[in-house]
Formats: sequence, structure tokens, C-alpha cells
Amino acid sequence: MTALADPLSDAFWATSLRRWNTVCWALFGAMAVGLVTAAPPGGSKYRALVLLSCVVLCYAVLDRFPGNPVVRPHVYLSVLVLGLGGLAYLGSSYAALFMVTLPHYWMFGRTPKASMGFLGLATGATLTGSLVRQGWSAEFFGETLVSTLIVVAVGVLIGLWAHSVVAQSSERARLIEELERTQAQLSEAHQRQGAADERERIARDIHDTLAQGFASIIVLAEAAREGMSDDPARSAQQLRSIESTARENLAEARELVGSASRPGPGRVASGSVSQTLRRTLRRFAEDTGLAVQADLADLECDQQTRIALLRCTQESLANVRKHARASTVGVVLVRRPYGVELEITDDGTGFVVGESTGFGLDGMRKRLAELGGRLTVTSSVGDGTRILAMIPMASEVEA
Repeated sequence: MTALADPLSDAFWATSLRRWNTVCWALFGAMAVGLVTAAPPGGSKYRALVLLSCVVLCYAVLDRFPGNPVVRPHVYLSVLVLGLGGLAYLGSSYAALFMVTLPHYWMFGRTPKASMGFLGLATGATLTGSLVRQGWSAEFFGETLVSTLIVVAVGVLIGLWAHSVVAQSSERARLIEELERTQAQLSEAHQRQGAADERERIARDIHDTLAQGFASIIVLAEAAREGMSDDPARSAQQLRSIESTARENLAEARELVGSASRPGPGRVASGSVSQTLRRTLRRFAEDTGLAVQADLADLECDQQTRIALLRCTQESLANVRKHARASTVGVVLVRRPYGVELEITDDGTGFVVGESTGFGLDGMRKRLAELGGRLTVTSSVGDGTRILAMIPMASEVEA
């Protein structure tokens, strides 16, 4: 049997063929018995048996050995056409064979064009054989021609309907397969995006915590080395700050490693956001000796908001330490009707905002954007810098 491109069509025709096998074999046997017992003796009886045997043999080979190189589906249909024409000429119960083998044209033809072609040849051969035997008689027109055309018309309608059903089923199967493939691609893309987002989150956390801590350690170590002979007490304080910062970095590193196996942002110390910020500002003032003016409202907010405010404060203070050459830093935390605002200002050298290429400000913007907030940076050379972070609270986001 020739293979179709669509496995669903192959399955449909294979199932149909199995169901018709029993009927065909029963009819072949009944016709053989009828020809042997009921047909009048003579040459026509044996010729009919030979024709029927050829049809049965080809069908048996094709049924049992569908991959054989000799009896292909179109070969069998050609033998069937010739057999029907010969049996119609001999008048040996060809009508029953014609009706029962109608599905074979659609099963073995496989395409509507080929099936219709072989069915047309079978109809022509049958009518030609009957015409040669009966002549242009009333019996030929009233019985043979009309009944044959009716049977052929019904067979054509059923065959075309079956092909239409298979085509629609094949199209649905193709669409389902395409949908599943698209879903698999989307799932893979989401996994890649999730991995990229997780890498970006870890990189941002490392920059905001470990990198800033190591930068602080370097600055403190340099200052302590320079002041060991002139101001031992100050150097001792700086060494204690180095030790404290190193311990905090170690804790942060352990937390980052632990956060890789669970969702959600890194943990921060317990307590209100204002208490957390005060500890950070106190450490910054001790390490740098800068004047820090803080006005922090005692706010209650969720963990992610507290983390975002802390990271923005740490990044801003780190920039002040590394670049601003400021003498005073101001930090204001206040609740607004639309959310919470954190403002960090310094009287340092300032910079051109559009020329900033560092990772810190971009990371702050992304962190705030994840919470529906925004970052505003105002600065110019010689006029200091103002960082304003706004985060809508849960009630405002839901509204």
C-alpha cells in the first residue's frame, strides 16, 4: 500500500480496510461456491472462476504483503477493473462483487483523482461487458445501467465524504501539532528568559551588596593604613569597620547562595524600613566621616519595598563615597498619597546625567520598575546630586 504523508490518513484507511476484509473474504468464498455449484457447466464457468481467482489472489497478496514490489495498490485495482468487466460479460454475479469492492477504490486509490479514475474505469468495464452480453435491450437500460449508475453515485458521495473527513482531521492534527510545538518553544523561551532574569537579579544583588561592601573595605583599609601613625584611634575604628563590613559581606554571600535555590529577593534584616536605613546611614557616617542628615518616617511596607529602598540607599551612598567628594548627605523618607518616596541628596561635584554609563543607576531603575516605581536623577556639574525613588504601596497598585 502506498504511504500517505499524513499518519492520521494511514490509520483511517488501515482501520477501514480491516473492517472490510471479513466482508470481502466472505463474498469471495460465496461467489466461488456459487460458481462451482450453481453455474451451468461450460467454458464460461471456468473463465469466471479464473477471473475471480485472479482478483482474490491479487487482493490476498496485497493484504498479506502490502510492501511487495509486484502487486501494488494500482495493480490490484487494474485487475479488479478487468475482472469486473469480464464477470459482467459472463453474467456471473458481478453486481455483488462491484458493490462490495467499492470502498477499495478509495482505500487503495488514496487520492480523489485516482479513486474516481479507477471507479470510472470499473463502471465503464462493467457496463461494456453487460452491453456486449445483453445488447441495447430494455433489460440493459432498465436494470443494469440504472442500478450501476445509482451504486456508483452512492459510492462517489461516500468516498468524497470520507476523504473530506480525513482531510479535516488531518488539518486539525496538524494544527494541534503546530500548537504543541509553539507551546514548547514558548516554554523554552520563558525558561531562558527566567534564567536571564535570575542572572540579572543575582548580578544586581552582588553589585548592590558584595561589590559595595568590598569597595568600602578597600577605602577603609587605605585610610587605616595612612592614619596608623598619625591617628591610631581612628585607624582602629576603621579596622573595626572593615571587620564589620567583611562579616556583613560574608552573611550577604551566604544569603545570595541560599536565594539561588528559592524564589524571591534576598532577605534584609528585620525591623522597620527606617531602622534599617538608620543603621546603614550610621555605618556610612562612621566610615566616611561625612555629615549625614536624615529625616526618616516610620513606615510599614512589604519586604520587597524595604529591600528596594535599602538597595537604592546603599547604591546612592556608594556613589557619594566613590565619586561625589561631598561633605554633606541628606536622606528623606516620607509617605505620600501615591506611595513612598526616598530622596537622597549630596553637595558634591555632581555629573551629567545623560553621560552616566554605570550599572548602579540602571540597576536601581530596574529594581524600582519591578515594583511599579520610578527613579528620578537630578544633577549637574558643580551642583551636587538628587536621587528620588518612588514606589507605590500595595493599596495604590491594586487601585
